[in-house]
Amino acid sequence: MSRVCTICNKRPMTGHRISKSIQHTKRRWLPNLQRVRVQTEAGPKRIRVCTKCLRSGKVEKVISKMPSPVA
Repeated sequence: MSRVCTICNKRPMTGHRISKSIQHTKRRWLPNLQRVRVQTEAGPKRIRVCTKCLRSGKVEKVISKMPSPVA
């Protein structure tokens, strides 16, 4: 499984971790991905979406069926 947002194609970024002695070590920043159930033409489907896309409303979540209350 890749760490890529399905909506905006956000991917891991690379850079350096710089210590006090100015040594450079490679590191990765991973996107904050969440698995969300989304309604598609074929029916509900789970996709990986970054939290920025979730907050901005680019994704319509599937409403789960609530059990009827017992009287």
